[in-house]
Amino acid sequence: MDSAQPYSRLDCAFAHFLSEKSLLSQHDKNIFEDLLKQLSAYQSLGHSCLFMTPEQQAVVEASALLSDSQNDKPLVLEDNRLYTHRYWFYEQRLAAQLHQRCRPYDDHPELETTLDRYFEPIKEKTDWQRLAAENAVRQQFSIITGGPGTGKTTTVVKILAILQELHPHPLHIALTAPTGKAAMRLQESILGNKTALACSDPIKNAIPEQVSTIHRLLGALPPTPYFKHHAKNPLTHDLVVVDEASMVDLALMSKLVDALKPGARLILLGDQNQLASVESGAVLADLTAALPEQTTELQKAHRFVPEIKQLASLINQQQSGQAWEQLQRNIPATSLYKENLSEYIADRYQPYFDLLENATDPEVLFSAFNQFKILCANRSGPFSVSEINHFLEHRMVKRFGLGSAQQWYVGKPIMITTNYPPLKLANGDIGICLPDPAHNNAFMIYFQRADHSIQKVPPGRLPRYETVYAMTIHKSQGSEFDNVLIVLPEKTNPILTKELLYTAITRAKKTVTLFSSAAIFEHTVANRVMRHSGLAEKLCALKSSA
Repeated sequence: MDSAQPYSRLDCAFAHFLSEKSLLSQHDKNIFEDLLKQLSAYQSLGHSCLFMTPEQQAVVEASALLSDSQNDKPLVLEDNRLYTHRYWFYEQRLAAQLHQRCRPYDDHPELETTLDRYFEPIKEKTDWQRLAAENAVRQQFSIITGGPGTGKTTTVVKILAILQELHPHPLHIALTAPTGKAAMRLQESILGNKTALACSDPIKNAIPEQVSTIHRLLGALPPTPYFKHHAKNPLTHDLVVVDEASMVDLALMSKLVDALKPGARLILLGDQNQLASVESGAVLADLTAALPEQTTELQKAHRFVPEIKQLASLINQQQSGQAWEQLQRNIPATSLYKENLSEYIADRYQPYFDLLENATDPEVLFSAFNQFKILCANRSGPFSVSEINHFLEHRMVKRFGLGSAQQWYVGKPIMITTNYPPLKLANGDIGICLPDPAHNNAFMIYFQRADHSIQKVPPGRLPRYETVYAMTIHKSQGSEFDNVLIVLPEKTNPILTKELLYTAITRAKKTVTLFSSAAIFEHTVANRVMRHSGLAEKLCALKSSA
């Protein structure tokens, strides 16, 4: 651990409790307790395990707290990796389940002619979308990766149609994503692509349009970590498609795969270069590294501004000098901003503020609001989500003559921060506060759904939420905005990585503007996420032993 990051009270309590249960001498207990503090802290940073030196392994082995074939004890030492039993179980279970599903189906005699109908001949040597579809049809488990605009969801819609055509009975399909916002985007893509499919109406009608979060699909049982569906009560679906799979953590992916019925297909979609999940693991990156036969990477961008694609590629390759040079050219699609940030932010939100004077159409307001989004690396401190949201709320108070303590006002944007099934609200859903003519112009929070319908919720019934003129880059995953301002802090911190910046850049459809010093930018691009995990090694070992 970095000395600048002290251990939490939980880290210390966990380590002390277990060290006192060990059979070590006092000297070795101190070493053991330090290792357990590191393990606990590493898990909170997203690692599933802690790498051990031979000397450290000897201390852990002498503790009498390691699980073996006869006893389930709190720790597991596997090769040079130390786990808590829970995370080792998730890795072990996920690797075993996926290994069982890495088996091809028999060839279908009509597959090639069916593919010809859905994918037009192209001049390039490889049609990556067609190859991804072919692999998904031939395999029980497949992964489709690629950057934004490469057509992952377009391809999967065609895959669903092809599978429905070739299967003797209609397949029961589940479409899912880790967050409400990502689920809504997948639903929009499904709705937009179904009509253009080269198939009959009955086949189109057999492709589902509803997308749920993974928690909703599995049947979350709050406040417990358990789900209604699991190995002993599996899902009934023949095929499950998971979008934005890079956001799915180790525990949730393990529970999802565990809940699949025998023989069910699984398709993961995602960009392995984005940020890993907030919780432990880097599952998509581990799976693509360990299972190349199951993975197809789409490599041609079809609807992405070339300059944004180039900037994202340079960030991903950690070419900070070339990326900074491109930003300094200040071309419309990618630019730097170095002047007064407050003035720039107020100016970019002005069209939305102007609409609030007269507009009553929520769809128009949502469209204007989504034209521009501020993405920050930090939640608090200078140049953070908290500071920018406070500035813009204060501006609204002054403009509309509101009381400084007034909680709700016309146009206030909020983001739901927890899943709330009773109102069909999910973590990441964005709402706008507006008067409701049907209720004497009382304030209601309007939410726009994937089919562009509007859901209205009284403020008093809302689950946890936060103001969202600006949001963290982590929270922006699964979203797209026309124009994005990326705000980096004035000081370095561990959260600044090339994956963070890549994720922020790839949220933009038209323009990216960066507010940062050269030094912070260079530090961010040079730093990368390194998750300690044994998932890839477990999968490789299972393959080699098969």
